[in-house]
Amino acid sequence: MSRISAAAQGHLAMLCFSALVAGSFSLGAQVANEITPTALNALRFVLATVLVGVLAWGRGDISRAGFAAPWRYFVLAGLFTLYFVLMFEGLKTAPPVAAAAVFTLVPVMAAGFAWLLMRQVMTGRMALALAIGGAGALWVIFRGDLAALLAFDIGRGEAIYFVGCISHALYTPMVRRLNRGESAVMFTFGTLLAGTVLLGLYGWKDLRATDWSALRPLVWITILYVAVFATAATVVLLQFAALRLPSAKVMAYTYLTPSWVILWELGFGNALPGALVWGGVLLTILALSLLLRGDDEEKS
Repeated sequence: MSRISAAAQGHLAMLCFSALVAGSFSLGAQVANEITPTALNALRFVLATVLVGVLAWGRGDISRAGFAAPWRYFVLAGLFTLYFVLMFEGLKTAPPVAAAAVFTLVPVMAAGFAWLLMRQVMTGRMALALAIGGAGALWVIFRGDLAALLAFDIGRGEAIYFVGCISHALYTPMVRRLNRGESAVMFTFGTLLAGTVLLGLYGWKDLRATDWSALRPLVWITILYVAVFATAATVVLLQFAALRLPSAKVMAYTYLTPSWVILWELGFGNALPGALVWGGVLLTILALSLLLRGDDEEKS
């Protein structure tokens, strides 16, 4: 049997990546009202920092030069932590599938920020795919209701999470703008460490007020999941895939998130979205197929 090609390995890694990210929506929605977003994410960042730090140390990536200009890590951490805090704040009221649809708007916004900050220009095919994916996301967010779209009747949770997604979209090009040659693992470790400091300071009151012993097991499972699988593991998978696939193809897997969330919700025994919402989900899958049909000469 022939060995799996490097490109196929990258695609498998991103399939795992998108499925793991989707799990944080379904789990987060179930515990969002039982622990404050700052307390949950502060502990999550501590655990993820330790895991990625051990990985960076084992790879020999940690060096004094890597911590030059530490303000860079705090800028990135500010954007990163804002995204995660607002995600769990939004999940208090936003359905997981709708929140996942909001997440698929990140590539569109990231492309805009990349042009503003670095003058990166996308291909026509990529622009078409992003437009279709964005339309699919709006379809899901407004539940296929044209009247709700025209009235811009968006839920409070989706609106809160959208602000977080703006922060995430800005984070993506800022990573490249602020990186000075550090490895992806080292740069991620520095960002997570700075995020731990910021969340520890900002969320100290919530951390002290939380009755950790009274939290039900599902809350602890969610904290461990988002720290180990939705943070540390996805960092490794994303880096692995980025070395084997063009960046547009890596980004394409964002559009699988709503579909994975539907499967997660089905696994938890929750109700599936209404028939009208499925049209938007299908559009996000179409956007994925367009981005994966990239030209062979496309570079990462």
